[in-house]
Amino acid sequence: MTNQAPALTRKELFLRAARCEPVPRLPVWMMRQAGRYLPEYREIRAKHSFLEVCKNPDLAVEVSLQPFRRLGVDAIIIFSDILIPAEAMGLPLELADAGPNLPQPVRSDSDVKKLQIFDPEMETGFLMEALRRTVKQAGPEVAVLGFAASPWTLACYMVEGRTKEGFATVKSFLYREPRVFRELLHKIGQATILYLRAQIAAGVCAVQLFDTWCGELDQRDYAEFVLPAVQQVIYGLGNSVPSSITRRPRTTCCPQSCKLAPTYSAWTGAFRSPRRASWRDLAWLCKATLTPPCSLLRTIRSATPHWISPRNSEAAVTF
Repeated sequence: MTNQAPALTRKELFLRAARCEPVPRLPVWMMRQAGRYLPEYREIRAKHSFLEVCKNPDLAVEVSLQPFRRLGVDAIIIFSDILIPAEAMGLPLELADAGPNLPQPVRSDSDVKKLQIFDPEMETGFLMEALRRTVKQAGPEVAVLGFAASPWTLACYMVEGRTKEGFATVKSFLYREPRVFRELLHKIGQATILYLRAQIAAGVCAVQLFDTWCGELDQRDYAEFVLPAVQQVIYGLGNSVPSSITRRPRTTCCPQSCKLAPTYSAWTGAFRSPRRASWRDLAWLCKATLTPPCSLLRTIRSATPHWISPRNSEAAVTF
């Protein structure tokens, strides 16, 4: 009679994958788990605004757990928004169905100096409380993930004031006053380190850094401005929990992002572009994770559910 190894819990499966250890399958979760596809979510949103749900621990916990109950995914992502730290740093924030709005954007050296390095438990205590409750309700066998925006992505919103194609105001600020813009990124990086450390202290087993708009810059500008700020955050977190960088597909910063490989545990990408682009991304993933292409391809093919099509869908894959 052979002794079989005990089955991995969802949390163990996730952590092993995040640390690039062998796993029987890749953990599955969605980047936007809570949302309008869930009737129970729509019921809550009919009574409460998005920002109200983020700031009410009872509502945030309930919305975070809804996808887990319905879908049985391997990880729970806390319900929040990447712009919460912007408000904590001193910018008024409006979150509506039409998108985010920061009516007092950062446009000068004096604006940067006014930004605060906040105490996460004081200014964003609602999130930390929601995390503690979510971790408790999820139990020891389920992974709970925290997140924040990268300094560049958060700066895009803080300077532009809203989502705008091309982010012309942000780029104008960067090229016109590079010293001030570096100071802005550094200040956001300092705040982000404290913010993510507080999430780790609240019980998350991994954190994600969303570098959503890194593709707005070419490789040279990414290396000069964005990369040092991301490295600042990753190094500031140390090795307490696995961390991942999440970016949009087909961005020009892939080669520069590979320089982060020794400092983070996982690379998460949204594969929603044509198959040709996904394979181009895959080549950089191999370089970043020091994984032979055949091994990486074998892992994806064996672990990707049949209903995920690389040609026209969006799915989170962790390496």
